[in-house]
Amino acid sequence: MAVPQSIRNAGEPWTTEELGRLKKLAAENLPPTVISLRLGRPEVAIEVKASEAGITLCPDYRPPYGTS
Repeated sequence: MAVPQSIRNAGEPWTTEELGRLKKLAAENLPPTVISLRLGRPEVAIEVKASEAGITLCPDYRPPYGTS
């Protein structure tokens, strides 16, 4: 049985490359759900790692993609 694309990296250690991608995606104002799909990790893992790394994520109530 195949692992869902959205959690293919769940439980795996974070690489330097993934952390860089997380920073880049957060800077693009993407919501955590989209970042989760792009990195293949559960949304809660994205939120925890962002918090640990001091990365600010787009709040759910703000429009994504740099719109106002």
